[in-house]
Formats: sequence, C-alpha cells, structure tokens
Amino acid sequence: MVERPIVTAQVNGETTVMLVDGHQIFRDGVRDTLDANGIAVCGEAADAADAVALAADASPDVALMDLDLHGKSGIEATKRIRLVSPATRVLVLTVSTREREVYEALQAGACGYLLKDCPPAEIVAGIRAAVAGHSPLSPPVAALLLERLRASLPVVDPPDGAVPDLTKRELEVLTLIAAGRENAEIAAALVISQHTAKSHVSSILAKLEVENRIQAAVYAVRQRLV
Repeated sequence: MVERPIVTAQVNGETTVMLVDGHQIFRDGVRDTLDANGIAVCGEAADAADAVALAADASPDVALMDLDLHGKSGIEATKRIRLVSPATRVLVLTVSTREREVYEALQAGACGYLLKDCPPAEIVAGIRAAVAGHSPLSPPVAALLLERLRASLPVVDPPDGAVPDLTKRELEVLTLIAAGRENAEIAAALVISQHTAKSHVSSILAKLEVENRIQAAVYAVRQRLV
C-alpha cells in the first residue's frame, strides 16, 4: 500500500523521490536521510503494483527501488514505471550483487544500481547523479560490470598518441578505480591522503576527457590500461 500522500512531482523546487521497499523501518531511515538533504519523498510503496500506481500519479524525479518486493519483483516494477512515467529515473537500492539481477535491472530500465550497505551520503549522491542523467553504481557492482566488459572486449591497439600521458601513480589510481574502489579505499591502498587520492582522480578524469569514474574505468578497460 502507499504509505504517504501523493503530491506533485515538484515540491518547492526540490528533487522528489518515491521509496519502493517492503520494509517500513528501512523506508523511514532513508526518508529521514533524504529530508535532511533537501530531497522530498513524495510517496512510498511496499509492492510493485502500488509503486506503479504511485509513479503514474506523482511522476517523481526518482524511484528508489528495492528488487525484493511483495508480489511482482522490483525488476517488473521498473519496467512498468518506465512505461507509465518515462521521466522518472529508477535507481535500484537493494542487497543483491548477483550478476543476473544486476543485468536484468539495468535492462529493465534502471539508471543505476546501489547496495543497501552503502553510506547514506552515497544514496543522496546517487539520487542527484540520477537526476543529472548519470548512472550511479556501487563500487562492487561497477567492478562486476567492468569485469564482464573486460572479458568480452577484443584486444584493440589504440592509435598512436591516443592514450593520454598518465603518470605511474595515476595508472595505479586508475587500476583501483576500475576495481570499484572509492577514494578512501584508494588512499588506504596507496598510503596517501584522501585529498591526494581525490586530486589524482580529478586529474585522471581531465586527462581522459570523461565525466565520471565509471567512464574512466570503461575507457581504461577498453584501452587495456588496466
């Protein structure tokens, strides 16, 4: 059932999100986090049918979707939401790292895939990234997808001069990015500060002329830099 009143898709200009999860306590915690960060929860649903109805009525910016729902799965709900509310970005937030579920969710139209054990700040950042048109992925999920990409790609020799001139340290950082590591993990692995790790990541993105870490990792895999 829908737990909160349905409102319009924009509330005082805030990003609006609907929560789709069968556990009330978890929804309460996520709602508190989003409220504290200026993200309005326009409604909640515990099952796929109510989620689709809510999306059709409220047209939220983002549907934060668990895959383990009562009745039909979150994957089926994702497909239907993309039909009834095409502007809504469906962002998976679940516990499963099974490859099949990751691929099925993305093929169903989910724009990203986060894990429930990620920090609250990562959920907030993921929602904002989704609204901006990006595809947020938790590091373990990104690593899984990149490993599949690595296995499927043929060896390609880039044209002369096409590969940016990365330093030895930047190549080390890029390898960790492609392994799905966050800045704190990169800093710990290389025994550097998080500020330095962040600076290296920014330099790598600039040199590769990409917008985010996932694009950098895909580039590195395609060019056999890692």
